[in-house]
Amino acid sequence: MTKHTQAEGPPGRRMPAAEPAAASKRVNKAAGKTKSKPANKPVSTKHGEAAIDVRIYNAVVNAVMSHKLPPGTRLGEAEFCELYGVSRTTVRKALQRLAHDHIVDLRPNRGAVVASPSPQEARDVFAVRRALEREIVPLVIRHITPASIARIRAALDAEEQARRSGDRAAWIRLGGEFHLLLAELANNAVLQRFMVELVSRSSLIIAVYENPGAPMCGNHEHHDLMALIQKGDVAGATALIEHHLEEIEARLHLDTPERKLSLAEALFGR
Repeated sequence: MTKHTQAEGPPGRRMPAAEPAAASKRVNKAAGKTKSKPANKPVSTKHGEAAIDVRIYNAVVNAVMSHKLPPGTRLGEAEFCELYGVSRTTVRKALQRLAHDHIVDLRPNRGAVVASPSPQEARDVFAVRRALEREIVPLVIRHITPASIARIRAALDAEEQARRSGDRAAWIRLGGEFHLLLAELANNAVLQRFMVELVSRSSLIIAVYENPGAPMCGNHEHHDLMALIQKGDVAGATALIEHHLEEIEARLHLDTPERKLSLAEALFGR
């Protein structure tokens, strides 16, 4: 068993990062045609507003999980309105959902900011993750099927491809999604729901406390874990997942802040 570890990422929503309003398109289902939406023009239908509400949510989640939007970054409603061409009501819905998932904090007189977990919260989150994932691994082994193994292998291949291409953002996101896949394969909806929140909060913690220049190590422990799951080795797989999470926590520097980017720079690279 190797001690190489990797950063964990995002919440397990496989959504592409949103694009600015000028580049977006919406489908006119009644006409069966694709229609371009002009830049900075509010969407006039409730359906369109709801769709952009989800896009804003996913864009922020992806930016946070890939470390482009550091904790403490202010998320101004007016800037979202300008970037997406929507009303403040739509933006507030997205921010409220982000706050519910502990990705942002809504502060009186300050608006929304990306959540900033404390060192003690970091320790608490990883302690809970170790406890939950010790329960998840035996359930995965109990319910394992050839199709499950194929999904795990595909997830590992995607991680490795991201690492080799140097795509750190994708690598971080896929690392977190690997753990969420295990939670799904455990066939326990309550555990899976808890893990979605914990992986999101773990990525925030890593965004604050991990050395930004840390190398992208190979996902050896994820591969080792898959091998133990295939063998049905409950004790070995449980010990490995605990060690894996301990190693990730040990790499954190609890007194090193991250630099902040503007919202437009984080979401759209400008």
